[in-house]
Amino acid sequence: MELLVNIDHIATLRNARDEGVPDPVHGARVSEEAGAAGIVFHLREDRRHIRDADAWRLKETVTGTLVFEMAATDEMIAICTRMKPQVATLVPESRQERTTEGGLPMARVFDDYRDRVVPRFREAGIPISLFVNPDPHDIERAARLGVEAVELHTGTYAQAVTETDRQRELDRLREAAVSAHQAGLIVNAGHGLDFSNIRPFLAEVPYLHDISIGHALITDALWNGLAHSVRRMADILAKARAFHP
Repeated sequence: MELLVNIDHIATLRNARDEGVPDPVHGARVSEEAGAAGIVFHLREDRRHIRDADAWRLKETVTGTLVFEMAATDEMIAICTRMKPQVATLVPESRQERTTEGGLPMARVFDDYRDRVVPRFREAGIPISLFVNPDPHDIERAARLGVEAVELHTGTYAQAVTETDRQRELDRLREAAVSAHQAGLIVNAGHGLDFSNIRPFLAEVPYLHDISIGHALITDALWNGLAHSVRRMADILAKARAFHP
């Protein structure tokens, strides 16, 4: 079980000013040096955070597992099959959403993935992970497609308000992980996991391989690093006051 860090929101912050900083590729390097086993990025159709140049620089610099999250459009498949990351994670995508809102609608996409999508990744030799809801029918469809892995959508668990709701979602995730494992699939997970909900999740859900976390790490880094940065700058100004007219 290893941590993969999603660096999309470093790019979101960079794009707010579009002055080159913070650099998501530098964030990837820091994450790997701190113990991440790899990096996840989502190249969206609208390029709202990660951009093409970022993706290619990540391919050149990431030393661990590089996961290319993407919608299964012809454009993204063409980019991914040229780049050849270690894993392609296929996710649903909508321009209106703020972030990925759920797993793939497997019943609806099954035929298209079987006929158009999976063969192109097979030809390129790129393993596929499908971002799915913890639903036994979706797990079964993923297995029938012959992909290597599923990533269980943990967002509903992460957003649950009551203990009853949280436990129900944990039960669903545990059962989905068991089903996926029994079907010969690698079991990954991600979305909304943070420092407050990760321990119960890990305690109850078996067979986990890669855990993808991004927003929670960037948020935690902001609060834990901001005080250090403010003190550092204030100290510079305090020392300069002695020489300032």
